Amino acid sequence: MSRTPHQPPPQQPIARLRSLRCVELFTPAFTEAADFYQEVWGLEAVEGDRGARWLRGTGDEHHVLQLTRADRTGLGRIAFAVATPAEVDEAARRLLARGITPVTGPGPLDQVGGGYGLRFTDPEHRLIEISAQVEAVAPRGRDGAVPVGVTHAVLNTADIDAAVAFYCDVLGLRVSDWSEHQMAFLRCNADHHCIAFNQAEWASLNHVAYEMSSVDHFMRGLGRLRHHGITPQWGPGRHGPGNNTFSYFTDPSGLVCEYTSEVAQIVEDAWIARVWRRVPELSDLWGTAGPPSQEIRSHMAGHPDPGPLTQPAPQEIPA
Repeated sequence: MSRTPHQPPPQQPIARLRSLRCVELFTPAFTEAADFYQEVWGLEAVEGDRGARWLRGTGDEHHVLQLTRADRTGLGRIAFAVATPAEVDEAARRLLARGITPVTGPGPLDQVGGGYGLRFTDPEHRLIEISAQVEAVAPRGRDGAVPVGVTHAVLNTADIDAAVAFYCDVLGLRVSDWSEHQMAFLRCNADHHCIAFNQAEWASLNHVAYEMSSVDHFMRGLGRLRHHGITPQWGPGRHGPGNNTFSYFTDPSGLVCEYTSEVAQIVEDAWIARVWRRVPELSDLWGTAGPPSQEIRSHMAGHPDPGPLTQPAPQEIPA
């Protein structure tokens, strides 16, 4: 059907996102969490002070995790990569055309790793960053059973349909699959998902997943954590949606982190999204993990998160 003269043309997404670059987490257990992610989880400190720590994996990103000392746990921001500063400028114009005003930029980012970018909030007050030209880092060997980087974040939402519509219409993500009407898996590149939404009572962070290079790296990573006295709270197993391996843990802040590997790769013109049934045999194709405990479910639910711009300021550090 042709468009009537009074219908505005459909708006394009603001940018073509290349990847999930990094996440920022707020934590009151800053020292313990920083030690966990560096000494146990396998990330490497790029820079840090008494109020923040920037950590990288074995991949190309300058940092994949920023820990920020704060009065409570929460999601600081989610950062996506685009190719050029010109794309950031165009994203700003398209945001303004939608009535969305960036809270930062477009322009040089005042942060460790630099870059050129902008930040804005989604309807549930999450802070989203789009950036280009973040500083390069020297190659790091990938033989160790440590994360390459962040591969996806799962976000709890009070309105899954509205959340999916915003991230698809505005950010240009594509739906890969649904898990009934409980979860939606969204992609920005060939990986099955970089963001997933989980229908919940409130907006909060469900978990952050870190990619391991192979199933062997994944299992050896679990072995290293076991040597530190840390066992999975759910896993190991293999999910149906995404076909990725999984093993979930909680960090010293109570936030959930996941080791994963072998996420399904999407052929864009050939993939047909499906609705998966929420049954144990599809939640874990291996049948090794058993059902998630009430404890890990509680950690995944988290607490209502009003967003970083309305959270208390980062903690003052005593002199």
